[in-house]
Amino acid sequence: MTTVLYARVSTLEQTIEHQEAHARAHGFAIDHVISDHGVSGISQRLRDRPEGKRLFDMLRQGDTLVVRWVDRLGRNYEDVCDTIREFMRRGVVIRTVINNITFDGATKEPMGQAIRDALIAFMAATAQAQAEASKEAQRAGIEHARAKTDRYRGRKPTYDRSALSTVRDMLAQGAGPSAIAQATALTRQTVLRIKADPVGAEKALTVWGL
Repeated sequence: MTTVLYARVSTLEQTIEHQEAHARAHGFAIDHVISDHGVSGISQRLRDRPEGKRLFDMLRQGDTLVVRWVDRLGRNYEDVCDTIREFMRRGVVIRTVINNITFDGATKEPMGQAIRDALIAFMAATAQAQAEASKEAQRAGIEHARAKTDRYRGRKPTYDRSALSTVRDMLAQGAGPSAIAQATALTRQTVLRIKADPVGAEKALTVWGL
């Protein structure tokens, strides 16, 4: 049985090494790392990505697939759900680094299956909503930057895109500001500002070119 980390990066601010270190820091024993670089999770299905296809070819029954978050597994709600269920049918266990959620197709008890499937649907919907919000915020930020080249940019953000993504993921799962601040090394006040205006937080990074 093999544990494989699948990592995807689509921007210069993200790194495969960061995702692997994050997984190991949370207690995952990784045997192999499969990664796609410069790939948008919104535009491509997992099985259509160069290394995503390899992932489908190599995983076998009893293996464990580790991902930072379910958004790494597809481009939208339907795609994420289909991918998780396909791997479960193959006997592959899927685990997320954030909040250590486990999806296991071996669950046969009806109530357990219902809870698992509801969680899959909820997390997939959350991933799509976050992707759409991020895309809209980036578009708004770019338009703002083009319209006001001599703009006052405001205070430089104390977070990067990786930290912002972690904050939004943990907020979606119900984590409190203090716990998120501890996990991301941000101040509680910064977490609260992101929570109050996630689109503005994304726009601030774009305005500053971060």
